[in-house]
Amino acid sequence: MLRVLTLAALLLLTACERSADPAPGAEEPVAMQQPDRLPYPETRRTDVRETFRSARDGEVVIADPYRWLETDVRESEDVAAWVAAQNAVTSAYLEQLPGRDAIAARLTELFDYERFSLPVERGGRYFYSRNEGLQDQAVYWVQDGPEAEPRVLLDPNGWSQDGTVALAGAFPSPDGRRVAYLVQDGGSDWRTVRVVDVETGEELTDRIEWVKFSGLSWAKDNSGFFYARYPEPAPGQTFTAPNLHQAVYFHRLGDAQEADRRVLDDPERPEVGFFVEVSDDGAWLLVQRWTGTDGGTFEVLPLGEEDARPVVLFHGFEHNHHYVGNRGERFWVLTDEGAPNGRIVAVDVSAPERRETVVPESEAPIEGANHVGGHVIVQRLRDVVSEVTVYGEDFEVVRTVDLPGLGSAEGFGGEPDDAETFYAFTSYDRPPTIFRYTVATGATEVFRAPRVAFDPEDYVVEQTFFESTGGVRVPLFLAHRRDVTPAEGPHPTLLYGYGGFAVSLTPAFSVTRLAWMELGGVLAVANLRGGAEYGRAWHDAGRLSNKQNVFDDFANAARHLAELGWASPETLAIQGGSNGGLLVGATANQHPELFAAALPAVGVMDMLRFDEFTAGRFWIDDYGSPDDPEAFDVLRAYSPLHTIPRTDAYPATLITTADTDDRVVPGHSFKFAAALQAADTGPAPTLVRIETRAGHGAGTPISKIVKEAADLWAFAAFHTGLPIRGE
Repeated sequence: MLRVLTLAALLLLTACERSADPAPGAEEPVAMQQPDRLPYPETRRTDVRETFRSARDGEVVIADPYRWLETDVRESEDVAAWVAAQNAVTSAYLEQLPGRDAIAARLTELFDYERFSLPVERGGRYFYSRNEGLQDQAVYWVQDGPEAEPRVLLDPNGWSQDGTVALAGAFPSPDGRRVAYLVQDGGSDWRTVRVVDVETGEELTDRIEWVKFSGLSWAKDNSGFFYARYPEPAPGQTFTAPNLHQAVYFHRLGDAQEADRRVLDDPERPEVGFFVEVSDDGAWLLVQRWTGTDGGTFEVLPLGEEDARPVVLFHGFEHNHHYVGNRGERFWVLTDEGAPNGRIVAVDVSAPERRETVVPESEAPIEGANHVGGHVIVQRLRDVVSEVTVYGEDFEVVRTVDLPGLGSAEGFGGEPDDAETFYAFTSYDRPPTIFRYTVATGATEVFRAPRVAFDPEDYVVEQTFFESTGGVRVPLFLAHRRDVTPAEGPHPTLLYGYGGFAVSLTPAFSVTRLAWMELGGVLAVANLRGGAEYGRAWHDAGRLSNKQNVFDDFANAARHLAELGWASPETLAIQGGSNGGLLVGATANQHPELFAAALPAVGVMDMLRFDEFTAGRFWIDDYGSPDDPEAFDVLRAYSPLHTIPRTDAYPATLITTADTDDRVVPGHSFKFAAALQAADTGPAPTLVRIETRAGHGAGTPISKIVKEAADLWAFAAFHTGLPIRGE
């Protein structure tokens, strides 16, 4: 296990040199003339109404005049025409913004550096991804040994003319002779599985369709792999229909998909999904059943036994459990059952009710644990900063790993008998550097370090804390150029948040955010409740009936920035994606006076219908069900679509989404944009930017990322007063 990942991955979006002083006599860009109201396209309203049950009010009828915008753009000429009309207005506005071309040019320079993924060793070969800099998609490489010359194995840049077909995952076989890989088309969550011969580079005949929310796990004899897939969707519903009836299969190399053996399913509970992997010793299939983004069972299925049934080590869907390692029938499992910050327990298959704690819970939540090199490496978060401890197999502490500073470490994967492992370290001012770590001795050396077109020493990363609702202490990271100080503020500031699904926003590098800082803007990242920065209790404090805490935290982060002198309502922009798009929409509705600009991306905006589409039903764990009268009252109170305020001072808003987003369907953003435009919330623009042949974020080509970021930063700069030089 490389790192503990919660099922929040079902929702989560996965993201320089100082700007030169103006030359003597240079002038500031001429301010763009903004009309009192943009000529928004007319959006047809229909008389659609739906009745819900409220715990407070009984039957409640909710109007939904823009429901027709939920239809897949590929299936409706009306929706396609609406998208084209909105994009035309948005493009015309963005084209006039000062500095957009200069931002795009600088982003292109900043992206032009070599980037590597963590290497994976199998059968003496090393596999990793590498982007030379401006390639739309990273290329998958192999080395036949630690000193061998690398060679290209898979280059997705030739898979499509527009760069939107991506490599979405690669899984080398244990002997290193084959790689099974996932192909993503146009940003969709659907995956196609292919297999390549490593020695010859030849594509094998294997092809598997309708895989979603699944990895691949090879049998130790290299004969094939386990995976999970859904039935083929009905015509016209590929990107909208709810995902039901997932099942686990075993694919033997060379077989047609129709011959794959069904290993596990749950026909009585079509909402159940599966995550499976083969144990380190190859004797067991590890099975997690899940129904949402939080919690699941943990089971072990003996392989090689006819008609074997899984043994349940942890029952129910209330807690999270992750495989660490095993010795025969004795398993080490990371769990939050009885330990909100996580503990590692030893469990025997013969007596699963008896559990021995081998690594106890502490104040620092456990992020992940790996059994590698005869040791167990445990990753924790302490005030949102990585902390790594190495244990022996007796679970006595051996050492801590020295990390380079205030940032995030990830990796430490491998097999129990591997002598080495790899990890990456990053922060807001530093791209990931990859280190090789010798497990037995603790010796560390740089394996790959990026060469970048800026000096990290020109930037400062710091952490502050503020008090929010209920007296809770909330962390806030600040990153900015060293010469930008609060004494000279307020400064144009970008406040980013997520606040959900137990996702921790740890310090991480982003080229696009660095470009904002290089311009002189301040980056602020708030670690809101709803994440897992302080364990399960932090998550629980920001979900279901506690969701309002997340919006309160975000608003209080804005107030804290003003108190420190960094920002003001006239200089503050807010940004978030997916659940973070919901955050931006809800907080802007509740506190429009706090912000100059709002940038909600691929957001969940209709909280009364989110569960009707694709993966939406999984999110009930965090949001609650609109069919539950008590949850309905909570959801209606903050749903961005249903809480647009009466104001003439709403922040300038640029909504972004994509036509192939089948995670958070674009109808959420379409309806929110239409409702905001119709509400006449003042002179500030309300625009929606709809990308084509793109999805929820993963697999987006670099060229599209540059264009979108240039639009976002030019928009945010104009409305927060950040001057752009270089036009």
